Amino acid sequence: MNKWNRVLLKLSGEALAGPKKTGFDEDTVKDVARQVRQSAEAGVQVGIVIGGGNFWRGRTSNAIDRTKADQIGMLATVMNCIYVSEIFRSEGMRTKIFTPFVCGAMTTLFSKDEALAVMESGGVAFFAGGTGHPYFSTDTGITLRAVELEADCILLAKSIDGVYDSDPAVNPDAKRFDTIHIQEVIDRKLAVVDLTASIMCMEHKIPMAVFDLNEKNGIANAMQGRINGTIVTV
Repeated sequence: MNKWNRVLLKLSGEALAGPKKTGFDEDTVKDVARQVRQSAEAGVQVGIVIGGGNFWRGRTSNAIDRTKADQIGMLATVMNCIYVSEIFRSEGMRTKIFTPFVCGAMTTLFSKDEALAVMESGGVAFFAGGTGHPYFSTDTGITLRAVELEADCILLAKSIDGVYDSDPAVNPDAKRFDTIHIQEVIDRKLAVVDLTASIMCMEHKIPMAVFDLNEKNGIANAMQGRINGTIVTV
């Protein structure tokens, strides 16, 4: 498979926290930065979305209104993008953080034209704050941006090395798919991304690739179209 021209990379907050499970593991983030820099220098246009699970998982609490819990989660993703963006800059990259809402002087209000200008010039665009609305996850946020920016693929760097027919942590005989169609993902409720994001990918023909964040050079390889994991076709 040839390398992608324009990709959006989804990083989980938990994965960036490393063994600490909360906050950030700087060595992990620096390794991500090294791989993304290598890919950007090879001509791949890169946008990044980061989850907020290393700071906040509000859906586990019944004491907080869902709208407020989701707003806290949006701000967690802003914190993540500010931190990761700065690590990228320390590794010699140009970055810009976009949010769907005004966030003082810390981020820029999302504009398709501005985001494309950053990516097309070899910089890395970070998309924080999800869709800007409650009840939508960062899965939906990255899919929305992928559709708007006409990305070739959504790359999902996870703590698991692909899509399985059952939970491999529970079932040692779980089978990993090399490729699987998005309709089968939806029908079998395999939860690669949430249902809203899955349907958007299907409707707009955006494929996904799922691979292990912790695999050596996994991100760099994925950005060149070399997926050691699962391709979700559309």
